[in-house]
Amino acid sequence: MHAEAFRGPCVTSVCPRRNGLQRNLQTSAMTLSTSASRIAWTSQILAAAILGQTLFFKFTGAPEAVALFTKLGVEPFGRIGLGIVELITVVLLLVPRTAAIGSAVTLGLMVGAIGSHLTKLGIEVEGDGGALFGMALIAFAAGGTATWIRRDQLPILGAYFRGNKYGQEVASTSTPRV
Repeated sequence: MHAEAFRGPCVTSVCPRRNGLQRNLQTSAMTLSTSASRIAWTSQILAAAILGQTLFFKFTGAPEAVALFTKLGVEPFGRIGLGIVELITVVLLLVPRTAAIGSAVTLGLMVGAIGSHLTKLGIEVEGDGGALFGMALIAFAAGGTATWIRRDQLPILGAYFRGNKYGQEVASTSTPRV
């Protein structure tokens, strides 16, 4: 076994064994311009507000939410499970170190919501005039904006956006054609 494995934890800010994800989040967060940071935070707060306001209906078993998830065929586990995922996503969106992950999860959630509206629910649900569908589109756009701005902070994928793989330079593997 390697001798370095027996050493204690790093106590300095410059540590060769430092978690690559932590290092990437710290360095890339500092590279956002002021305007990009403001746009990202505005998008994140907008997405968190939309996701957060629906939690009340999901967790209290509001008749509108029960009817919607019954129509999807996933009541009550889908309603409660999705509520838990959305609550976690709201927290991820509002914590600076996890904002990129939260915005990416928001995209996934909204793809599901928009897909449900287009396939099973319809644009207008329970006479809401399409408000729920519109909020899903807005949250999708906000999540997409924040994800794009913070793309280099994403675990695993962020390294590809920065031009390296797992925090190391990518060696050219192309061979000349003969």
